[in-house]
Amino acid sequence: MFWKGRRGSTNVDDRRGISGGGIAAGGGIIGVIIYLLYTFLGGSGGDSSTVPPILPGNQQTEMSAEEKAADDERAEFVKVVLADTEDVWNKLFGEQGKDYPEPTLVLFRDAVQSACGNASAAMGPFYCPGDQQVYVDLSFYQDLQTKLNAPGDFAMAYVIAHEVGHHIQKLNGSADKISRLRQQVSETEYNRYSVKMELQADFLAGIWAHYAQQKNILESGDIEEALNAANAIGDDLLQKRTQGYVVPDAFTHGTSAQRMYWFKKGYQSGDLGQGDTFNSPDL
Repeated sequence: MFWKGRRGSTNVDDRRGISGGGIAAGGGIIGVIIYLLYTFLGGSGGDSSTVPPILPGNQQTEMSAEEKAADDERAEFVKVVLADTEDVWNKLFGEQGKDYPEPTLVLFRDAVQSACGNASAAMGPFYCPGDQQVYVDLSFYQDLQTKLNAPGDFAMAYVIAHEVGHHIQKLNGSADKISRLRQQVSETEYNRYSVKMELQADFLAGIWAHYAQQKNILESGDIEEALNAANAIGDDLLQKRTQGYVVPDAFTHGTSAQRMYWFKKGYQSGDLGQGDTFNSPDL
């Protein structure tokens, strides 16, 4: 993705130099990769009831000068990605005669406090509907490359666009509808709704990629990087990796094939009308 020298969003709250209140979880996201079975990224759109308990840990991890420089470059990158999502969604909302309230991106390290509760880096990036903010510990970028075998900057761009997709769902009311269902249906049935919710966020990430491509900012291989990341965090693949077998009733985000399909559908169509996962006969 061509990003250097382009506009970065100002809707960024950089808390990387702020302690997470002494609740930082050690080990990184892959150390507790099982969390991803309940989150990618952030559990059903960041619903606070899906946030796992924080493990006891130490204060903020110390970084070398080289690590800090790499982290700062990633921060600049995600700011540009967020700015690109702002451009796309302002355009699409404007075409419908609506304003687009832009979300804030919170950068943190190890642990963070949100309106959805305290969270650790082990949860991965997440969206909190309570404060309409996207939370990202940039160490996840490294984990995508080294632990989940999903390298490339556009893999991380897909992650950001997915979380912004949850923001769109908050704005159109679908996130609140699904949240209310938690107390009305069984866990298995709610999981099915959660899968539909997450796959729609993947579709919305694809919509963003469709319009990003029209700005000539995508490089050869970028879409493949996003699809590879979508494949890497499918429920079936993660379950096989962490427990050796698959439990479909426990899926909360969709299979690798489903996640790739819905991202690709958004990317190829650019048509918001094709993203109604809640009424899709295949889900």
